[in-house]
Amino acid sequence: MFNKNIKLIIAALIIAYAVYQFIEGYVGNGIALILLSLVFIFLYFRNELILLAFLRMRKQDMEGTQRWLEKIKNPESALIKKQQGYYNYLHGIIYSQKNLTQAEKYFKKALKFGLTMDYDVAMAKLSLAGIAMQKRRKREATQLLQEAKKLDKNNMLTEQIKMMQQQMKKI
Repeated sequence: MFNKNIKLIIAALIIAYAVYQFIEGYVGNGIALILLSLVFIFLYFRNELILLAFLRMRKQDMEGTQRWLEKIKNPESALIKKQQGYYNYLHGIIYSQKNLTQAEKYFKKALKFGLTMDYDVAMAKLSLAGIAMQKRRKREATQLLQEAKKLDKNNMLTEQIKMMQQQMKKI
């Protein structure tokens, strides 16, 4: 809801007031304020709207996910770089069912900004491989599939990768 810099300013002000409370002898208030400031620091690194969008995505509610993402008006100022990656990743997943060209753009942006989890990177590359395959770009699809295979350390995407490799033989 707040700009990323405002969250840090609020946290700093709360910590300053907590120090004042410690000096005045109100240790309990100081500890409570430190814990409150940790909430704002946490929300700096994990945007609350993206967390809520992931919750909706987990329930397979694409419209709900889209609504939470639309509440982020200016992602460049509201989100740090990794959050921008996940913002574009979620948009890519949503648009992969509607508009492949738009989805491809979002997945490439997500990979450019960076994703924290290897599984998410593998999933984005697998989706890009599927889009490239549908657009008859076999070389690019093969390369992306190989990269996704390397990143899939827990073998969660093994079946999807094998299925796409079978489909590639038909092209």
